[in-house]
Amino acid sequence: MIWSIVTPLLLLALYVLVFGFIFGGRFRADATAETRIEYALVVFLGLAIHHFVSEIMALGPTLILANPNFVKKVVFPLEILPAAAVGSAALHFGITLSLVFIGALVTGAPLGWGVLWLPVILLPLLIGAFGVALALAALGVFWRDIAQVTQFFALALLFASAVFYPVSQIPGGVWYFLRFNPLIHFIDEARAVTFWHRSPNPVHVGYLYASAALLLVVGATAFKRLRCHFADVL
Repeated sequence: MIWSIVTPLLLLALYVLVFGFIFGGRFRADATAETRIEYALVVFLGLAIHHFVSEIMALGPTLILANPNFVKKVVFPLEILPAAAVGSAALHFGITLSLVFIGALVTGAPLGWGVLWLPVILLPLLIGAFGVALALAALGVFWRDIAQVTQFFALALLFASAVFYPVSQIPGGVWYFLRFNPLIHFIDEARAVTFWHRSPNPVHVGYLYASAALLLVVGATAFKRLRCHFADVL
């Protein structure tokens, strides 16, 4: 539990040092209106959301493999394992998110009533994460090396989800592909309502809910179809 909180803080310090101080990164067009503390908090929020997703991607492939007795020796609703993993990651995410708010209150960073929109924005994140956990748990039984693939994709998402830079800096040709990445919209919309006093974009929020529903359906379908073969493989 402690390490799951310390890790994002250490990564935050590293990324703010590299991208904020060395590369001079910022999110506001007016550099004088954004302090390094505010930049760090904006990065921290994006990092917290990404860390939640990467935790699901790391745990998902091993959920069934690590509990073979639940498959062979007892009648057990295996869907609980991915649900428990999402719940555990959500708890860590909630703690990290509270640190963002505490940091904002302590440093005087601007927070508005827009933070009340966060549950609406983050709910599909939990739904989609459950679908991903279901799919990875099922695939992990048959493809033991999938954890290495998910580790790469988690790292790729870190740099493809505008964690360290504003969406406005993404070139048009690159944005044509990155706009389909739900995580970039989760992070951007969460930042907009938390720090920039903007209302959520209804088109983006609708896309997030549609993406979450699709991930849940695909994950649940894959898990249901592959479940009957778990005992033969394990």
